[in-house]
Amino acid sequence: MSAIPKPSNQAARQSFYKKIDEASVTPLWEVLHSLIPPAPKTPCVPAIFKWRELHPWVMEAGELITAKEAERRVLVLENPGLRGESRITHSIYAGLQLILPGEVAPAHRHSQSALRFVMEGSGAYTAVQGERVTMHPGDFIITPSWTWHDHGNPGDEAVIWLDGLDVPIVQLFDAQFLERHDAESQKTTRTEGESLARFGSNMLPLDFKPSSRTSPLWSYPYERSREALAQLARAEAPHPAHGHKLRYVNPATGGWAMPTMGTFMQMLPKGFSGKSYRSTDSSVFAVVEGKGRVTFSDETLHFEPKDVFVMPSWEAYSLHADTECVLFSFSDRPVQQALDLWREEG
Repeated sequence: MSAIPKPSNQAARQSFYKKIDEASVTPLWEVLHSLIPPAPKTPCVPAIFKWRELHPWVMEAGELITAKEAERRVLVLENPGLRGESRITHSIYAGLQLILPGEVAPAHRHSQSALRFVMEGSGAYTAVQGERVTMHPGDFIITPSWTWHDHGNPGDEAVIWLDGLDVPIVQLFDAQFLERHDAESQKTTRTEGESLARFGSNMLPLDFKPSSRTSPLWSYPYERSREALAQLARAEAPHPAHGHKLRYVNPATGGWAMPTMGTFMQMLPKGFSGKSYRSTDSSVFAVVEGKGRVTFSDETLHFEPKDVFVMPSWEAYSLHADTECVLFSFSDRPVQQALDLWREEG
């Protein structure tokens, strides 16, 4: 005998919900629309962090606390829609880190993977697994998960870089671990430039066997990335949405340079007016060169060198270049692609 639907009884329903709530049970039909919406819905919003505003604050932080006291002297860039959560998108942490001449940021390691994109200054270093990597503006540097790393500045100028970490992703899986080194700085056991020599020339050591999905190349110098973009621009017309865009790769596998965060560099020719584009990976952009604007909905954000801006998941946007522009960006695309979730439109 088939069930006969009864007329809605709101009081009975509420009584039922209260009863099962006491056992930590809830009815799916009351939350289904928010769990599985017809399109991505995120509190993350488009936002821009202006360098001319941020830079004095970063330098002021250098007067208030030392790198050793802070362990990592960083101003976290929080998305306006995610205040208090220490994240620039739902899945990515970002911040501006300062190290002054003569300082050392103590050695530690953690399960979170980190990228460094150098914004200003030269002469500081980050040490990864016993190898020092000297920083220069525009360089992209990797700190793989669970590798010892410390930062130092034997130079004579302040150095600031953009940190990007997969903190929220690791947090989602409750896989957070941190260990501090016994020494302030790890012992240098490799010659500086060794990883670049081994893996940065489209060649691999004969007996090399990858032990990680993270690139064994710690540093991707800006001068090489910039020249690659220039060669691409001379060879072909720009993509209608991205201009000339390249992704950083793991030279040992051809895959992403980092397993949780995709990294990119792109050039927009002067006068470029991009077509609308959107994808499911929220993206963080750092302006390396040039001035332009990003438009979305009925709004426009104007950017200039060293500004940082973010475009949320499935937000349709277009890029426009007043001068020739170079943009570095990163997102959680590798994770989405690994899980067959990533989608784009444009």
